[in-house]
Amino acid sequence: QVQLVESGGGSVQAGGSLRLSCAASEYSYNTYCMGWFRQAPEKEREGVANIDKNGSIRYADSVKGRFTISQDSAKNTLYLQMNSLKPGDTAMYYCAASSGTLCSNSGYWTLHWLYTYWGQGTQVTVSS
Repeated sequence: QVQLVESGGGSVQAGGSLRLSCAASEYSYNTYCMGWFRQAPEKEREGVANIDKNGSIRYADSVKGRFTISQDSAKNTLYLQMNSLKPGDTAMYYCAASSGTLCSNSGYWTLHWLYTYWGQGTQVTVSS
Protein backbone atom coordinates (compact mmCIF):
# COMPACT_ATOMS: atom_id res chain seq x y z
CA GLN A 1 0.00 0.00 0.00
CA VAL A 2 1.38 3.39 -1.01
CA GLN A 3 1.59 6.04 1.69
CA LEU A 4 1.66 9.70 0.72
CA VAL A 5 2.95 12.48 2.95
CA GLU A 6 2.54 16.13 2.01
CA SER A 7 4.63 19.02 3.27
CA GLY A 8 5.38 22.63 2.42
CA GLY A 9 2.13 24.32 3.30
CA GLY A 10 2.01 27.54 5.27
CA SER A 11 0.74 31.10 5.42
CA VAL A 12 1.72 33.67 2.81
CA GLN A 13 0.50 37.00 1.57
CA ALA A 14 -1.23 37.37 -1.76
CA GLY A 15 1.28 37.32 -4.58
CA GLY A 16 3.61 35.02 -2.69
CA SER A 17 4.79 31.52 -3.50
CA LEU A 18 4.86 28.11 -1.88
CA ARG A 19 6.17 24.74 -2.98
CA LEU A 20 4.31 21.66 -1.84
CA SER A 21 5.94 18.25 -1.76
CA CYS A 22 4.40 14.79 -1.62
CA ALA A 23 6.65 11.92 -0.67
CA ALA A 24 5.48 8.43 -1.62
CA SER A 25 6.54 5.53 0.56
CA GLU A 26 7.40 3.46 -2.47
CA TYR A 27 7.24 3.43 -6.21
CA SER A 28 4.13 1.66 -7.38
CA TYR A 29 4.07 0.20 -10.87
CA ASN A 30 0.29 0.35 -10.60
CA THR A 31 0.21 4.13 -10.23
CA TYR A 32 -0.97 5.75 -13.43
CA CYS A 33 -1.50 9.31 -12.22
CA MET A 34 -0.43 11.49 -9.34
CA GLY A 35 -2.43 14.56 -8.55
CA TRP A 36 -3.04 17.51 -6.26
CA PHE A 37 -6.47 18.34 -4.92
CA ARG A 38 -7.63 21.03 -2.54
CA GLN A 39 -10.60 21.57 -0.31
CA ALA A 40 -11.67 24.80 1.32
CA PRO A 41 -14.10 24.85 4.26
CA GLU A 42 -17.65 24.01 3.17
CA LYS A 43 -16.57 23.48 -0.42
CA GLU A 44 -16.17 20.40 -2.57
CA ARG A 45 -12.77 18.84 -3.05
CA GLU A 46 -11.44 20.03 -6.40
CA GLY A 47 -8.66 18.88 -8.67
CA VAL A 48 -5.76 21.30 -9.00
CA ALA A 49 -3.32 19.44 -11.24
CA ASN A 50 -2.28 15.96 -12.19
CA ILE A 51 0.45 14.17 -14.10
CA ASP A 52 0.29 10.72 -15.63
CA LYS A 53 3.03 8.16 -16.15
CA ASN A 54 3.56 9.40 -19.70
CA GLY A 55 4.30 12.87 -18.39
CA SER A 56 1.08 14.48 -19.59
CA ILE A 57 -0.14 17.24 -17.31
CA ARG A 58 -3.53 18.75 -16.63
CA TYR A 59 -4.41 21.87 -14.62
CA ALA A 60 -7.59 23.40 -13.33
CA ASP A 61 -8.38 26.61 -15.19
CA SER A 62 -8.16 28.57 -11.94
CA VAL A 63 -4.46 27.76 -11.50
CA LYS A 64 -3.16 27.66 -15.07
CA GLY A 65 -0.15 29.88 -15.51
CA ARG A 66 0.40 30.12 -11.75
CA PHE A 67 0.91 26.54 -10.55
CA THR A 68 3.34 23.94 -11.86
CA ILE A 69 3.19 20.23 -11.10
CA SER A 70 6.32 18.12 -11.40
CA GLN A 71 7.78 14.89 -10.12
CA ASP A 72 11.13 13.42 -9.24
CA SER A 73 10.80 9.73 -9.93
CA ALA A 74 14.15 8.95 -8.37
CA LYS A 75 12.91 10.38 -5.08
CA ASN A 76 9.30 9.17 -5.45
CA THR A 77 8.26 12.77 -4.83
CA LEU A 78 5.57 14.93 -6.40
CA TYR A 79 5.73 18.72 -6.28
CA LEU A 80 3.38 21.65 -6.73
CA GLN A 81 5.01 25.02 -7.25
CA MET A 82 2.44 27.71 -6.51
CA ASN A 83 3.16 31.29 -7.60
CA SER A 84 1.08 34.46 -7.56
CA LEU A 85 -1.04 33.02 -4.80
CA LYS A 86 -4.49 34.49 -4.17
CA PRO A 87 -6.76 34.39 -1.12
CA GLY A 88 -9.02 32.09 -3.13
CA ASP A 89 -6.22 29.49 -3.14
CA THR A 90 -6.63 29.04 0.62
CA ALA A 91 -7.44 25.39 1.28
CA MET A 92 -6.16 22.08 2.53
CA TYR A 93 -4.07 20.58 -0.25
CA TYR A 94 -3.97 16.82 -0.78
CA CYS A 95 -1.74 14.58 -2.81
CA ALA A 96 -3.39 11.55 -4.44
CA ALA A 97 -2.51 8.55 -6.57
CA SER A 98 -4.64 6.68 -9.08
CA SER A 99 -4.05 3.31 -10.70
CA GLY A 100 -6.73 3.62 -13.35
CA THR A 101 -6.19 5.18 -16.76
CA LEU A 102 -9.28 7.42 -16.56
CA CYS A 103 -7.21 9.82 -14.46
CA SER A 104 -5.41 10.85 -17.66
CA ASN A 105 -8.65 11.80 -19.40
CA SER A 106 -9.27 15.54 -19.53
CA GLY A 107 -12.91 15.01 -18.70
CA TYR A 108 -12.38 12.79 -15.69
CA TRP A 109 -9.10 13.63 -13.99
CA THR A 110 -10.72 15.84 -11.36
CA LEU A 111 -12.98 13.07 -10.07
CA HIS A 112 -11.60 12.39 -6.61
CA TRP A 113 -13.05 8.89 -6.47
CA LEU A 114 -10.64 7.79 -9.22
CA TYR A 115 -7.79 8.16 -6.75
CA THR A 116 -7.10 5.29 -4.38
CA TYR A 117 -4.38 6.70 -2.15
CA TRP A 118 -4.44 10.04 -0.35
CA GLY A 119 -2.14 11.97 1.90
CA GLN A 120 -3.23 13.65 5.11
CA GLY A 121 -3.12 17.12 3.58
CA THR A 122 -1.15 20.32 4.12
CA GLN A 123 -2.79 23.67 4.83
CA VAL A 124 -2.21 26.67 2.58
CA THR A 125 -3.46 30.05 3.77
CA VAL A 126 -3.17 33.15 1.60
CA SER A 127 -3.94 36.52 3.17
CA SER A 128 -4.82 39.68 1.29
